[in-house]
Amino acid sequence: MGLPEAVELRARRAVLENAVEHEGEARTGPVLARLLATDASLRPRAEELRSFVAVAVAELRGVPVAELADRLDRLGGPEASRPSVARSATGTFPDLPGAERGKVVLRLAPFPNGVLHIGHGRLLYVHDHYRQQYDGRILLVFDDTIGSDEKRAEPEFFDLIQGDCELAGVRPDAVYYKSDRIPSHYPWARRVIEHGGAYVCRCPPDLLRENRAAGRACPERSQGPTEALEGWEKMLANVYGPGEAVLRLRTDLAEPDPAFRDRVLFRISDQAHPRVGTKYRVWPMLEFSWAVDDVELGVTHVLRGKELVIEDRMQRFVWDLLGIRGPPFLHWGLLRVREAKVAKSKANREVRSGAYDGWADPRTWSLRSLDRRGISMESLRAFILSFGMSLTDIDVPAESLYAENRKRIDAIALRRAFVSAPVRVDVAGYPLDRGEVTLPNHPDRPELGERTVAGGPSFYLARPDAEAHAGEEVRLKDLVNVRLPPAPWPAGIPVSAEFTSRENRRLPRLQWVGTADSVPVDVLQIDGTHLAGVGDRSLRTALPREIFQFERVGFVRVDSAPPAPSGPLRVVYAHP
Repeated sequence: MGLPEAVELRARRAVLENAVEHEGEARTGPVLARLLATDASLRPRAEELRSFVAVAVAELRGVPVAELADRLDRLGGPEASRPSVARSATGTFPDLPGAERGKVVLRLAPFPNGVLHIGHGRLLYVHDHYRQQYDGRILLVFDDTIGSDEKRAEPEFFDLIQGDCELAGVRPDAVYYKSDRIPSHYPWARRVIEHGGAYVCRCPPDLLRENRAAGRACPERSQGPTEALEGWEKMLANVYGPGEAVLRLRTDLAEPDPAFRDRVLFRISDQAHPRVGTKYRVWPMLEFSWAVDDVELGVTHVLRGKELVIEDRMQRFVWDLLGIRGPPFLHWGLLRVREAKVAKSKANREVRSGAYDGWADPRTWSLRSLDRRGISMESLRAFILSFGMSLTDIDVPAESLYAENRKRIDAIALRRAFVSAPVRVDVAGYPLDRGEVTLPNHPDRPELGERTVAGGPSFYLARPDAEAHAGEEVRLKDLVNVRLPPAPWPAGIPVSAEFTSRENRRLPRLQWVGTADSVPVDVLQIDGTHLAGVGDRSLRTALPREIFQFERVGFVRVDSAPPAPSGPLRVVYAHP
């Protein structure tokens, strides 16, 4: 009969989202798990849905990431509605169930293989919103278990992530490392085994995949607690090597979602850990470690993205098996900023190769890069919280964030003149009394003072803008009117123009910089390219991290002052 059209649309959207998030490599398993976890009504049709998703994934193989993002934009947002809850001054936030003021404990759990980026903003600021609302605490619990060969915890990110939290203004109340707590997880494993909830599986991976897909029990599944405990002790005693044995949770083999059938709880690895080396060989999977830590660390509420609903089920399964009441879960939907192509693995490669200018390179869209551009964390907080805790997936342009930032910096950013790709224009008949010009630092804020800059008779104009008006009369902004010569204008040769009048007439307006004492400027743009140009001489006193508005260009933040009198002033473009 086929899947309903609405389900197919939702599945295609999920595949595209997964492909964009993983640099074009969509994966059937995670997409299927997300769809089944967020809509229980789909579980009886899990196999049919899996086939549809697999075909959709295959169709996207080899499609460039930029085109995938465009397709996702065209597909539009999912059909969903906001929950009916009280609305705060920021966005829509439900009350935390059973929460008591002063007793709320939340946790952030980043994996240390990259810095925090714009996508982590929701994680940070939603947690901080509730901490402030309930006078609670936030724990930073590093999820530094042993990952795959491709996904490894790396030592520098422990400090970098704490620095990111500091930068964001979300300072944790305590810091924990999963790698320090590994022995605390072993007694829990023993209790699960004693309750008949787990067994030691030594099946080859191919056989295991076949059995799980078919819902067949593996030969080891009949183990009783005594036999399973013996196998568990052998795992701890280094009898088995990596891949030779795992501790597996015993769930329902008729479970519609194959991904939830007998999931792994612990596995063996000889991979060296950046903090504890090879001290431990038996490592918990993340879902099991959360089930343990959320109870032992006293977490009262778990806030996370809705894509982790299957992890909720795992935690609840363990708690129910052991007769433990764990904390409730609250979820939010995906928040995607269209222009932000975030991929930690790609950013890691590019930073290490030197292709990116460190973790603050604008292309990473890290918190550090936003700060470097002059986008304040207060602006990011307001932007994030404006969406509340909606389960609806949200797709917004970066301009929404820029608008928040503009509110905060427009009134305080001093104006400065800048032209890119400059061409020198010498104006014949230029009035002698306009050799220096006094201009306001801000058109609407006289209290911010004035600056004196060089006027004519020689100017730099942006070549593309000026050539577009070749042979025409134009107004040099806030100065005088001149007639430009006809095209073509040979490269490297000054252009001769003619003064026409002073009065402010309705003419095309061009930004200018007087050639005398002009300052060379290098603008690092959002896409990592550099824009060379010149600015007015008042930029000679610019200080690192100072924010300016380059007139008719946009806002920039000073990266560093010129290293030498002849060096350029380096700035980073923020936004229009």
